[in-house]
Order: sequence, then structure tokens, then C-alpha cells
Amino acid sequence: MQELISSGIGKRLAARKLIAASSRDRASFEGSAVEDLVVYLEAKEHRPATLQNAFPLIAVAFSDEGEADLREQMGLLGALGTVPAVPVQRLDPATRSDSFALLQALTEGGVGRLARYSASITSELAILRRERETLLENYRSLEDAFQARNWEPVSEVFAHDPYSDPKDEGIGPLLANAFVEQLLPVSSLGVAGFALHLHTVPKASGELVVALSYLESGEGVAEWTVPYAQLVPNWNFFSLPRACGGAARTLRLRISATGPETVGLSLGHPIAGERYAARAEVPHPDLDLRPLAFRVFTGLPGVKPASAPNMIAPSNLLEGQFTVDYRLAVDTLSQIADVSVTPIVPEFQTVRFLEHEHAIVCHPLPSGISAGAISRAVEPGTISFSASAIIDHPQGAPAAVSFLLAPANSNARSEVAELARKGAAKPSAYFSGWREVSSKQPININIQLEEPVRGPMDLMILSRAVADSVDFSWLKVSGFRLVKQSTEAADVR
Repeated sequence: MQELISSGIGKRLAARKLIAASSRDRASFEGSAVEDLVVYLEAKEHRPATLQNAFPLIAVAFSDEGEADLREQMGLLGALGTVPAVPVQRLDPATRSDSFALLQALTEGGVGRLARYSASITSELAILRRERETLLENYRSLEDAFQARNWEPVSEVFAHDPYSDPKDEGIGPLLANAFVEQLLPVSSLGVAGFALHLHTVPKASGELVVALSYLESGEGVAEWTVPYAQLVPNWNFFSLPRACGGAARTLRLRISATGPETVGLSLGHPIAGERYAARAEVPHPDLDLRPLAFRVFTGLPGVKPASAPNMIAPSNLLEGQFTVDYRLAVDTLSQIADVSVTPIVPEFQTVRFLEHEHAIVCHPLPSGISAGAISRAVEPGTISFSASAIIDHPQGAPAAVSFLLAPANSNARSEVAELARKGAAKPSAYFSGWREVSSKQPININIQLEEPVRGPMDLMILSRAVADSVDFSWLKVSGFRLVKQSTEAADVR
């Protein structure tokens, strides 16, 4: 039995030539246990080197002539580029039996086990491939069965029709300065897409940004960034690549917009409950117990939804990402430092922290830029930043306000000076642009980043004069809110 096993191993390895030798030493290998593992390199043959069914691990010579020829031939193998350098071992013909035993242990032992393990993995991989093909075939058969019975793969399960109240002011400006959230009043299981109603679409350039996430965990599902040119003044369908599967959860829409003109996002009829009314971080009279006008469509979990008019595919899939809102703590805000760039030396403090209001005051001066910097205020992964600003005095002169994000531990005064000198921030920084603010109504300022920041960043609050006077121009900035994306779950409040 042992002889049969040994014979079987030898036959399996016979096709693998693992030992190189010169043809001059052929007689030394004949009749040995490793005879079938040897590839002979012909002496005095200077043709381009080739190997067939061979991958030598070691080169063996028993004579001076054989070693010289072997080294010459092994040098030619370097041109192949796929065979690593093979060591040449000179052996004593008197101890051939012991040497052959070691060579046999090397090739039939470790290398043989590795070959058998590789063959086993290949076999299991082939089985998995067949099982996968069977599963996909069954999946296709299931879809064909649904189509054969005329079962709709996607159906509307909920709708809020658009309703125009004569008192509506329109939430277009709100979308440009903040965002609007809407909870979907259906389970996430099987949701294949939704539709939003627009009563007007701007002709100017701009984009509607829609994000879908799970309320319970904050994990993202998908995001749509749609240019206005692709929208229509009617129902616009936003589809998912596959209907939602897994556990039943609550879905949340977050909608904002960019561009010089505002998009007309429609609202629905008033409802009794607050939970499913649209909401925003900035109060707006139109959102008083009013949901957005939307429709929800469901299908088979994991199945691609059927096509529909005006269907819009997602720009990004956010699976595995979590969106977390966070605010700047009192301890962080209190660390603000004055980094103003102005030739004027004022008699009062232009930048300070209001502890009881969790706000920052940044008073502009007749020339230059008043600025306050908070070191490492912005956490890695942050994708957006917003805050509210107002002139906190009824007779206060108007001013301009902006935000600047710069890499952590950068020279804040240098960043402000660069902006004052060139009118633009450094390439490594993010600038919100200047917004005029007065004492009549607070404004909301946003920075929407194209991708999450990779490291912590410093936050700078800037102000400058827009008129000849800066009397009582106490610019107050509050309501700091930031949104970051991560791959780890966090408590969602």
C-alpha cells in the first residue's frame, strides 16, 4: 500500500520538473527517486532559453563540466523574466543516495503539500462558482415567474399630492441656505424609489441635492446630485439600484439646492402629526405641519426596480456610511482667538465669545477684515457646515460675513491675509463666500464640501464693512451645526 501511495505521488509530481541539471550529469540521476523531477538543460546550446512544464527550485551538478554548463544555461533563463534566480548546488557523487533523499523530501514533501493544497482550493472555488451560477439561474427564474404572472415589480404605496396654499412663501430660499428633512411614513423594506414634485424649475445653472438615509442609525443609502436641466416641473422619480432589504427601518430624505435661482419644491396638504411633517433647522412658516409632496414606491427586496418616466439614478451609493450631526461645544467656542487683519487698532474688543448664548461676536472695522479662529473645530469626515448670523443691534450697520476652513494648526492670520490680499482663499482651504447681513433678519450660511475632509481643520469667522459706517455693527454668529460622514455607527439623536 505504501508503495502504491508513493508511486501515486511520484506520478502526480512527474509532470512538474522541479530540479534543473546539465545533460552531462544525466547518468547520475537515472534510476534515482528524483529522476522524474529533473529537467535537463542541453550543453553547448545557446538558443533562447525555454522551459516546458518546468519550474526549477534548485539546480544540481555532480561534475565540474556539468556545473559550468549548468551555470551557463541558468544564466540564459534570466531572459524569461518569470523564473527567479535558481541556486546551483554542487553535490558529491559518492553521497548521491543521501542527497537524493533530501531532494525528494524537498520536492515531494513541502512542495507536494503546497501543490495539493492549491489543487484543493481550486476545486472548492470551482464548486462555489457552480453554486453561484445555480443561485443566479434560480433568481432569474423567480423574476421570470413574476413577469409571467404580470405582477408589477414596483408599485406605489404612499403619496402626498401637491397643495398650493395662497399664503405660501415658497421654501426655495430655505433649500439654498439650509436643508429640508422629510421622514417617509413607510417601512424601508422593499422601498425601490420615491418621487418629488417640483412646481417650478430654474433655467439657470444649479443642482438639487437629495440624500436618503436610515433614521435609526444615520447610515446612508444613496445620494442624488441632479442639475436643474435634468428636472421637470412635475413628478421626478429617484430610483435605487435595488429595492431596500434587511431589517425594516425608517427612511429620511434630506434635500438642499445650489445655484443663483431657487427651485420650487412642492408641499402637500397639512397633516395632524408632527413626526411626518417636513422640517428644517431654520424656522419657516410654510413648514407648519406640512409634508413635502412625494410618492413612495416599493418592489421586491434586492430586485432592480422597473423603469419609469423621469427616472433619476443615484450619483453615489452611501452603503456602510453613517451621517452624524454635531455641534461645536462651549469649550471649543470659548477658545476663539482674534486673528484680524486690519490697520485699525480699535478701542473695543472686536472678537469674543458669548457664553450664555453659545455665540461668537465679530465686529467689522472700516477697513480690513475682522476675524476669529477656533483651532481644530472641524472634525475629520465633515461634509457640510452651517451657522446663523445677524447684526445684534436694531440700529446696527450692515456687514458682510463669511467662514473659512483651513488645515489644522495652520497660520490663521496668514490665511486671512491671503484672502484679504487676493480675494480668494488658499487651495488647501474652503471659503464660503461673503454674505451681507443686517439687523432685520438672520441669514443662514453654508459650506457644502465636495468630499469629506480628511483631517481636523481650523474654523475662521470673518467680517468686513459694506458701508461707510460700522456703528453698532455687532455681528453675532450662532447655531453652529456640522455634518460628518463615517463608517462607524454613532448615536443618532
